[in-house]
Amino acid sequence: MPVGMREPIPDIREEAERLVTVGRDSDIPLRLLGGLAIELSRPPAQKPLFERVYKDIDLIIRPKDARETRELLSQEGYTPDQEFNALHGRHRLLFYDDANTRQVDVFVGKFAMCHTVPVRGPGIGPESTIPLAELLLTKLQIIELNAKDQSDILNLLFCHELSDHDDGTVNVRYVADVCALDWGLWRTCKLNVDRSGEAIAAADLNDAARGTLTRRLNGLWERIQATPKSTKWRLRDRVGDRVRWYEEPDDIG
Repeated sequence: MPVGMREPIPDIREEAERLVTVGRDSDIPLRLLGGLAIELSRPPAQKPLFERVYKDIDLIIRPKDARETRELLSQEGYTPDQEFNALHGRHRLLFYDDANTRQVDVFVGKFAMCHTVPVRGPGIGPESTIPLAELLLTKLQIIELNAKDQSDILNLLFCHELSDHDDGTVNVRYVADVCALDWGLWRTCKLNVDRSGEAIAAADLNDAARGTLTRRLNGLWERIQATPKSTKWRLRDRVGDRVRWYEEPDDIG
């Protein structure tokens, strides 16, 4: 490793928090997202219902910080994917931690996969992750939900109450407002709320945990449904599933 370059920490949780701290010290507000962010947002006294292994670190940055973030991650011991970053760097950057066989995926300015999820800027919600509402939406927007993503949704809902603010809770008002503007996102969220209900019914849970998850999942969907929809949403609703409503993101992992 070149002189002056730091080395990533083997423990992925510690490394993710270290990167956020290094970014903050450099006036670059790095925010975590993905399953690891959901795990780190969990209250220490609250154990997750479903354990899982975290292999990669996902970040989101402001567009104006893209160049500085490239330099920062290189200085912190990460190898950039030169070809990918040259092609997609305006919206997404990719780096590798070769020593620990890990990947760092950096979204620039917005989160766009199967759907685009509006992510509010620094200053809203936790200092290290994007707000819980956006964390939930980044999982609910996945058209091909796998077991790990399903576990993330249930862990997030189990560990956090629903409310109309971002102070340690899932801001369900924000989730509902975003879905009221975007029929496609609403449609995929509906699909994954249904899947989550089935997962709750099938999981080996005690009555208290099952009741908490069911109450919060139902409360989430009731709020989404009750929120008045935009004119654009209603026009797209007329078309329904006859036209594909989601993107098929490239698998870069």
